[in-house]
Order: sequence, then structure tokens, then C-alpha cells
Amino acid sequence: MKIVVGCDHRFFTTSDGRAWTRVGPGREFWQRYLSVFDGVVIVARAAHLADVPAGLRRVDGEGVTLSPVVDYSGPWRYALRARSVRQDILGALATGAALILRVPSNIGSRLASEARRQGRPYALEVCGDPHEALAGGCVHLPGRRLFQYIFTQRLRSECRHAAAVAYVTRHALQARYPSYGYQAAVSDVELAGDSFACDLQQMLDRQTASEKQRASTGDGGGPFRILFVGSLAQLYKGPDVLIDAFSEAVRSGLHANLTIVGDGRHRTELEELARQRGIAGRVTFAGEVPSGAPVREYLDAADLFVLPSRTEGLPRALIEAMARGVPAVASCVGGIPELLAAEDMVPPGNVSVLATKILDVAGAPDRRRLMSARNAAVAASFTDSNLREIRRRFYQRVRDLTLEWLNSTKTSRSVCSTCEFEIVSGPAAGDWRNENRS
Repeated sequence: MKIVVGCDHRFFTTSDGRAWTRVGPGREFWQRYLSVFDGVVIVARAAHLADVPAGLRRVDGEGVTLSPVVDYSGPWRYALRARSVRQDILGALATGAALILRVPSNIGSRLASEARRQGRPYALEVCGDPHEALAGGCVHLPGRRLFQYIFTQRLRSECRHAAAVAYVTRHALQARYPSYGYQAAVSDVELAGDSFACDLQQMLDRQTASEKQRASTGDGGGPFRILFVGSLAQLYKGPDVLIDAFSEAVRSGLHANLTIVGDGRHRTELEELARQRGIAGRVTFAGEVPSGAPVREYLDAADLFVLPSRTEGLPRALIEAMARGVPAVASCVGGIPELLAAEDMVPPGNVSVLATKILDVAGAPDRRRLMSARNAAVAASFTDSNLREIRRRFYQRVRDLTLEWLNSTKTSRSVCSTCEFEIVSGPAAGDWRNENRS
């Protein structure tokens, strides 16, 4: 049996039929579904490219294919192309495959709506919170509060009607978006092998050497290095808050530099904000950086990782920083309290508190060593086999529920010739819902 996965990532296709991504998940991510399913069909937006620019990574191949949805950007362009989007989605659903939707997602919601109309079971992977993502300060969108209400209620309804739901948090998303079906708490982040695991002692020794050099030579040891990694397409991650807090810390005497890794439409205004605050010479906008070794180089050069998000699920960038033993400060939103100690978190959007926290951490080398050790220990759980086993059991449950539904439809073998198993007569379609809500 194959699995259809609906999501809001944007991919690229080329004339040879291959699929590519710039900063989204590559083929290695989608192959996780192959632990249970025979193939993965990704349903997502795709723009066509004549050639493959440098920096793109393959998505399809080895059991992974893309079922492209007509490309659009933003709610208004989506409305203009809604009919074409629906046709593409219906085409992807016309198989005997299981269905997992990565939400919140416009495409995921359309797939859920079609599945419910057919009485077909679907599963969700809840990766974020639209209530927080559309809060004030995160986006500048006409009708923001209305969209916030609609998308929050929509996700709640999708979770209530889902046959199975996997949440990337242990508690946070479950509380706002409860489900009556089979549930799992499993991070969406699975660090590939030991690629992000660090030699903690080497990290601690580097920190000690840097502090000794600063103490003996003053500025000769170089500035304190602060790192931010996140998209600048929206202000979800709070880069504007960080720039303001960094400016305040510099005015208070902190000798430091800030590096912002990531790109997006807000980059220009953030660069202007740095100029207005008089710190443009201390802030480096590195742009998009490929995942893997290039990101690790930035992490290993950092003294402090800061992620002042306004909303989060479970942030991969923070987990990768923790895995490299980098001290981290972040907002107490989403699943971040499940990662960091209370003393390493700040309220979202509070510039003064963040500036004070940065100053406190920068001036306390012993505290940073403790943070490094604690972070590396927490991040280690994202590379062990138990995480994969929880996810595998979730996928197996989705497969079993789909088989039960297919068996209950009384569809003849000739009508469902694409299915890879025999369909027999059974109870009326939809009985799986009652079973999973009891």
C-alpha cells in the first residue's frame, strides 16, 4: 500500500519529470514513510523550472513521487486557482492509498475535506499552531483575526474527525487541538544518524579557550557571537524582536555580532531595521544556507543561539543547535518548553527581557557550559531508534485503519484494480470512526 501525504511545502519540477526543493525537506525526509508503506506520493504545490539552479536538492526517487498541485502564493491567489487545486487533489486521491496530512496546511485541509466527504479515514501530523501563527505581530494580513479564527477552528475540526493524529509536541498542541482517534506524540525532527551530534567536551573546551582569550586580551578574543536560523518569509521566528533586543544589549555594553541565517521577503526591512538601530555593522545577513554541514559550521562558530519565536511547533533549528552543544535562548511558545529549561526562555515579543537574558548569558561562562551540556543531553533523544519506532507504529496504525475501511466499502476487485490487496465485503463504510472514538 502507498501513502499519500498532503502538505503546504512548495517544490519545483523540471521537464524530465523530477522534483526538487530549495529549503524544504529532501528525499531523505520522505523516505521515513517507507518503513511501513510501499511508496510515498507527495501532494504539494510545484512550480516548473526550465533548468535546475544550483542549491536545489532532489525530492523524488526510490519510492518517493510528487503529485503536483498548481502553484499559488497567498490566500487570494489560492482563491483564484481553487478549482484547479481541487482537480489536482482529487486526482491524487483516486487510488487505494492511505492518507496522511501534514497540517496546518491549505492542501491538507482540502484533502481532509474530500476524505470526509467520501467517508474515508485520514491521519494528521500536526506540526504547528495557526492560532499562534496568525497572532498579532506574526503576519501583516488584512482580516488576520478572521483568518486566525477560521484556521484554528478548521484544525480543531480536522483533529476531531481524524482516525489518527501524530503531534510534534508532547502536550502543547494536544491541549488546543484534541483528537478522539489514535494518538502519538513524536517529534517531526529526526536528526540523520549522528550528523548533528557533537563532541561535547570539544565544545566545552572551545568555550573555555574563548573565554580565557577574552579575559586576557580584552576584545582580542573577538566579539560574542550570536546566531539566529529561520525563515524571513514571515516574522513567526521573531527576527525583528532579536534585532531590537540585540541593539539594546549592544547599547548596554555587549561587544557582540549577530548572524542571521535565512531569507525571505522581510529581509530588506530587517536590514533597514538594523541600520535604524545603528547596528548594521554588527549584523550579518547570511541568506539561505543548505542544510547539513554548512549549517553546522555556523552553529559551531556560535556562542549563543537565539530563537525569539512568536509561534512554534517543535523547531528543528533549535534542536540542531542543541545537538551541537550550543547554549540557546528561545521564547516559551509551542513545544519549546519541552526542550529548554525555564531560565533559558523568555516571553514572546518582549524586547527588554530578551536583551537582559542575552546580557546575562553572555556574562556567565559557567552558565553557558551548563546550558551546553543540558542541551546536548536533551537533543540526544532526537537521534535514537525509539523515535523511529514510535513513528513506525503510527504509520502501521494508519495502514491498518485504511485496510479496514477499504474492506468495509464492498468495492469489487475490478473497480479497485490499483489496490495491492484483496477487498472483501464488510460493515458499512465509516465504522472505523465509532471504534476510534470509543
